[in-house]
Amino acid sequence: MTSNPFEYDQASLIPKELVAEYYIDDFNHGRLLRSRRNIFLVGERGSGKTMALLYNSLQIQQLLSAHEEAAVDLEYVGVLIPDGVDAPSRRHRDVPRWYGAISRPSEGGDIHMEEVSIIGIDLAKRSFQVHGARADGSVAYRRKLSRGKLLSFLASQPGCTVAMEACASAHYWGREIAALGHEVKLVPPIYVKPFVKRHKSDAADAEAITEAAQRPTMHFVAVKGEAQQAQGMLFRTRDLLVGQRTQTINALRGHLAEYGVVAPQGRARIRQLAGVLEAGDCGLPEAVVELGRLLLGRIDELDEKIDGLDRQIRTSARQNEETARLMTIPGIGPITALAIQAFAPPMDSFRRGRDFSAWLGLVPRQHTTGGKPRLGRISKMGQRDLRRLLVTGATAVVQHASRRGEITDPWLAGMLARKPKKLVAVALANRTARRVWALATKRETYRVRAAA
Repeated sequence: MTSNPFEYDQASLIPKELVAEYYIDDFNHGRLLRSRRNIFLVGERGSGKTMALLYNSLQIQQLLSAHEEAAVDLEYVGVLIPDGVDAPSRRHRDVPRWYGAISRPSEGGDIHMEEVSIIGIDLAKRSFQVHGARADGSVAYRRKLSRGKLLSFLASQPGCTVAMEACASAHYWGREIAALGHEVKLVPPIYVKPFVKRHKSDAADAEAITEAAQRPTMHFVAVKGEAQQAQGMLFRTRDLLVGQRTQTINALRGHLAEYGVVAPQGRARIRQLAGVLEAGDCGLPEAVVELGRLLLGRIDELDEKIDGLDRQIRTSARQNEETARLMTIPGIGPITALAIQAFAPPMDSFRRGRDFSAWLGLVPRQHTTGGKPRLGRISKMGQRDLRRLLVTGATAVVQHASRRGEITDPWLAGMLARKPKKLVAVALANRTARRVWALATKRETYRVRAAA
């Protein structure tokens, strides 16, 4: 078969992957003209570039099923543009209607799939935008794929880096794509935003993800395994039920307060309201009593479910060596230890304990300029659930030490003598985060420091 374009007596096969990959995306020199049935890619005849006419999707599928194996060894494939049928517009009448040959990629051509070094994917529920870039940063292709075609497309690509935003379903796709032999990098969305150019679109987001992932100083999110995500779901479910229980208790208190029935603060004091509702001569309307009992039943149901999850968390924390080691630190219980294992990245990814506490947002926020350091309040960046649990545990330690009056930690004793308790609790949470990093990296248990 000659290297020049040629005529066909009948339509020949154009593989779908070649159509989407090498025609629409990479032939930027041409102009895309649409008619009712066919798509014309028009370029200069003497430039050495090729031009093609693509049949509609149904015809391509029929050709694929009829000539799938025959097209593999062809150097050129194309279609005939019949004379007078779906011709280009009048200003493009000089384009030969039979000129429909296309060339397959070769070592000397302009398009090489092997040249793609990184692929950026903008995730969604059904539609995925893919951006391929070469090692020099130039665009190799831009494609829009459905959910069912994403993995098959990536399986056909040579091993490279695949970058995505660390958003919903990112860890699932990270595991699936890594199984195909690619290197997966998850970029925090806040670090992708500065790379978005002008208007926001799926294509612009995919390109921004690719640009961000190529930065040598970029911080990435580790891909979580299924077991780690299951632990996170266990914590989230318990947190959701606790919030629903608090909401129900507050609703019961608010409704009964409108009838002069109040109780002291605390979840344990809710039984006083239950006693009033159970009393026969409470003086409340019958509808209020029935609705109050309904809310009390809901509270009891939530208590039972939360207690079941607490037992599951305690069992899992004791059986795991890492979480059992973390529970030796004052202020860390089964829930906090399990949350650290579920939400925190591998401790080996942090160079020192301060980096882990900074990731949690427990270090002062900097406003340094002109060489003058200015430190403000804590940054509150990073994982808010872990930060909340560490501060809550540190507050319990501070309150317990203040009430007992016997403080074995000399650092804590000195801080309580000089600073307010809330400030000491946040500082102790920062210190606890560093202890977590030290115990996780050195594989040791916590040892209480004796007072001098």
